[in-house]
Amino acid sequence: MFSFEGDSATALFIQAARRAAEDGQSVSPRGMPTRELLDAHLVLTRPRARLLHLPPVRILNPAFAAAETVWHLSGSDDPWIFDYNGRLRQYADDGVLRGAYGPRMRRWGGGLDQLARVVEILGDDPDSRRAVIQLYDPARDAAGHRDVPCTLGFRFHLRGGRLHMATTMRSQDVWVGLPYDLFFATVLHELVAGWVGAELGVYHHHVDSLHLYERDAAAAESLPTAVGGPVVEMPELTVPWDGFDRLLGQVRHGESVPGHPGWAAMGAAMRSYRLWKSGELERAEHVAQQVSGPLRPALLTWYAHLRAGRARAAATGAGR
Repeated sequence: MFSFEGDSATALFIQAARRAAEDGQSVSPRGMPTRELLDAHLVLTRPRARLLHLPPVRILNPAFAAAETVWHLSGSDDPWIFDYNGRLRQYADDGVLRGAYGPRMRRWGGGLDQLARVVEILGDDPDSRRAVIQLYDPARDAAGHRDVPCTLGFRFHLRGGRLHMATTMRSQDVWVGLPYDLFFATVLHELVAGWVGAELGVYHHHVDSLHLYERDAAAAESLPTAVGGPVVEMPELTVPWDGFDRLLGQVRHGESVPGHPGWAAMGAAMRSYRLWKSGELERAEHVAQQVSGPLRPALLTWYAHLRAGRARAAATGAGR
């Protein structure tokens, strides 16, 4: 087993990515050269420090992190998520991501809201070991569609007034996928803790195959050995269960969510990126400047990264 522990997503990412680069076994699933660690356990002691920010080596699209979280939590498999990450289209069948977590979590079998059931179970029996959300469905995932969930499921344990959460994954791309999966899962963790009236406990991330594609190995090897500066946590996201789905709709559409600054920041980041994608770059950056918390510097860094990429592409074109 490979074990990693950190007080931020950035600290965990550095440890896991460097270890995969240095000690990963060479394998080539689907012909893709990969360095793999089998049986990895990552522990995040401060789940609200969920946003990776590690420029210039690893720069996230924080608007996609926010959008994917809203998409999952709302039970959606609608194609609006492609507005935030067009690369996902390559995994879609007939325009739909068949492995989308949202419908499985909120409408398993067309009707069961597993998220609501977890809250009910822990309300009825705080010591329960049955607070589980299952995502992998053999009956569906053997059908040959492009998108098969990497996440098998989530488990919640309420102990000593603190809610602990564990995620189990069959597969995890440490460079591309891990930062976004940590973001979503720890938001889910925080929400459930609020709904059952518990303090936020420790987050556990279990991965059967934690891997690094060879194309990302050099970047992983250039990572710093430790995080510089203080740990920065996201604004609080706990909200009442009643009205939660309505709030997600408001966040998605950029509507006002008074009294919920954390969700307002998520919605503003999403709105800013929609402006950027529509070509309104200055307006997008103006909105980004108003975003509260660590999403603001992450979003501005992402835009600087995109501008630099455009400049390089223009310079290359001009030199032909």
